[in-house]
Amino acid sequence: MVLLLLQAASHATAQSRADLAQSYVSRGAMWVERGEIERAISDYNLALALDPHSVKALLHRAVARFYKGDCEGALEDYTRTLELDPRQYAARLNRGNIFFRRGDFKSALSDYDQAVALKPREALARSNRGLARQRLNDLAGALEDFNHALKRDPRDPGAWYNLGILKRMMKEDDAALNCFKQALRFDPRLSYVWNEKGNLLVEKGDLRGAIAMFDRAIALDSGRAAFFNNRGKVRLASGDLEKAANDLNRALELDPNLAEAWAHRGIIRAERRDYPQAIADFDQALKLNPRLATTWANRGLALLMQGRTEEAEQNFVKCKELGGRVKPTAEELLQELRGQGN
Repeated sequence: MVLLLLQAASHATAQSRADLAQSYVSRGAMWVERGEIERAISDYNLALALDPHSVKALLHRAVARFYKGDCEGALEDYTRTLELDPRQYAARLNRGNIFFRRGDFKSALSDYDQAVALKPREALARSNRGLARQRLNDLAGALEDFNHALKRDPRDPGAWYNLGILKRMMKEDDAALNCFKQALRFDPRLSYVWNEKGNLLVEKGDLRGAIAMFDRAIALDSGRAAFFNNRGKVRLASGDLEKAANDLNRALELDPNLAEAWAHRGIIRAERRDYPQAIADFDQALKLNPRLATTWANRGLALLMQGRTEEAEQNFVKCKELGGRVKPTAEELLQELRGQGN
């Protein structure tokens, strides 16, 4: 009789601890809604101290840690969740997303495979798996997943965008352009789709159309350095040096580590015969990305215009080593200057 009473009391205590843990989880969710992530994590910690096997507390804390920028902590919580319950779809999907962000596409694919197995009709798991397959160069598998996602939700702009990127990789530019149009039809506020559409029009030789697309992207999001760099590059190709310089200056204000923008601004300065500043820009571009073959060639040409033939030749050699091509006029000028020195 005494034993039975003790067992009942123990069960009641365990139940009360679980109930209290759940109340902390609920309050933590409230803090998240208010944007107070630290207080939410504190409550989730209290919940897990009371009930270390609470899948709900682990899942909520994982999300809060991710919002805080603690991807490692979120990964630990999702992994622990899956140890306790391998059939947790959200944990599979979100852990896969963290692996994807870290560039571990094989681990991401493994989690996405299991997420799809758990919910084969869910478009999001299919779409994310398509992205992982695309990064692993399984284009046929990616195409299957994106098509399936769009079959489930034909109005999903993200899926249309992903399919458009894949079509570009498959050299199906007209199909890609149609995918981007569909994405913008369902959500015209997606700045990155306007930007990608602009990049595609550049490849098709429609520079005026491309600038219009970059204009739309920048109007929607003026904080993206890449958008200004892309528009500046096209304006440079169109011969509008003043507006190109303005775009590239803005790109570098937003992101001083954007090697392409330094390289493009260097071209403008070289066009204006400001060779010392052009070389300074090329130097910065190559410091950030020493594998820019064309920038080595352009730097060599700027050096050449200053009569620094030996340095110029070294730059041209570097360009060729990286698989780039030196303009015949630069080679001819180099030969001419060599002849003058003999």
